Amino acid sequence: MQPRSDVPVATLRTAPPPSLDLERLAAIVEGRRSVVLSGAGCSTESGIPDYRGPGTERRARNPMQYRAFLADPLARARYWARSFVGWPRFAAARPNAAHHALADLERAGRLVGVITQNVDRLHQGAGSKTVVELHGALAEVRCLNCESREPREALQQRLEALNPRFVERGVELAPDGDAELHAELIADFRIAGCRSCGGTLKPDVVFFGENVPKRVVDEAWTMLRSAEALLVVGSSLAVFSGFRFVREAKRSGMPIAIVNVGPTRGDALCDVRVERLAGQAMSWLAARCTR
Repeated sequence: MQPRSDVPVATLRTAPPPSLDLERLAAIVEGRRSVVLSGAGCSTESGIPDYRGPGTERRARNPMQYRAFLADPLARARYWARSFVGWPRFAAARPNAAHHALADLERAGRLVGVITQNVDRLHQGAGSKTVVELHGALAEVRCLNCESREPREALQQRLEALNPRFVERGVELAPDGDAELHAELIADFRIAGCRSCGGTLKPDVVFFGENVPKRVVDEAWTMLRSAEALLVVGSSLAVFSGFRFVREAKRSGMPIAIVNVGPTRGDALCDVRVERLAGQAMSWLAARCTR
């Protein structure tokens, strides 16, 4: 996926001046190999909104539920219509300063890897090599019948052919790569089936109410146990699939640092709390720890 050159990067790769919270963050990372747990706050500076950060109340919406997607044809049509409109902007998002800084830290041997709750593959786009996608990635879709897979971009072209007169209006991008649409726009939207068997297609991500695959969870646990410190970047830790790694790190005596704008579920468990944008804090950390 090649990003468009006209999509702005919200945060320049400039580091804030030193301060006590950043110095304490560096003290945890320096001399240790860390694992990063990243959340939506790591991608907001690339233009991808989150569910629980600043401004959430204004755009509050119900995320797609796994049971609804399986059982309700209208729910599936609503999801794919929204995704059809939201995909071009989502696919055009570029890695921001936080993603680049984390990739720099990995190249310098400071990180064992990244466990990400995000589905945008911006870590890989910035150059990170060892990434566990806890909730999957929107870049692929899979058939619920035969398990065939298809690139999301290819599906977008098929959806365009099926809906040539679908009107794209001014819409707001949503956290999971879709967009807000009025009900009348969804009614006539045609859904594409699996190219192999005609079955139901689902984005290769973990919906709310769906379990993270055991293989993925095992990979994440292995990465955590190979590290000496845990660095949480841009996650409120409200979802247990991420919070459990913080609990385990605390139980095992591993130092924990959290960088996030707004409170998190793990604040009482961490050793260092940095209330800053991910791009600012990670740029400073990379400059400090890779020189």
